[in-house]
Amino acid sequence: MSVNAAGGNSSRHRSTWQRAAVADILARTNEFRSAQQIHAALQAEGTKVGLATVYRNLTAMAEAGEVDQIRSADGEALYRECERHEHHHHIVCRSCGRTVEVAGGELEEWIRRVSAEQGYTDMEHTVEFFGLCPACSR
Repeated sequence: MSVNAAGGNSSRHRSTWQRAAVADILARTNEFRSAQQIHAALQAEGTKVGLATVYRNLTAMAEAGEVDQIRSADGEALYRECERHEHHHHIVCRSCGRTVEVAGGELEEWIRRVSAEQGYTDMEHTVEFFGLCPACSR
């Protein structure tokens, strides 16, 4: 998974109470969550914020590198607070959502080698692993 670099215009990255509320929800969970799940959690706590606002804030936070964004097996964007700020990938349990952050190591070297062989430069990539964690495998 490619950790997103900061970008975009600064007005999209301003701190608001809505952004702080989204960040607070993400800080209290270890698994990836969809915008709808985050919105529902905010509503359940009595925080009145629109779903579109949740989406906007998650997008801005991902662009700023504040949260990780991955695509689920069915293509839905999922978000989680970053544990590592350097480039990393995720292994996600398909059953319970448990997530482990891992460095790329040999994968990164393979990507550099293959892209160079083909003449590509300035490479970016997204790698997501989905399986069953040890507890769900029993």
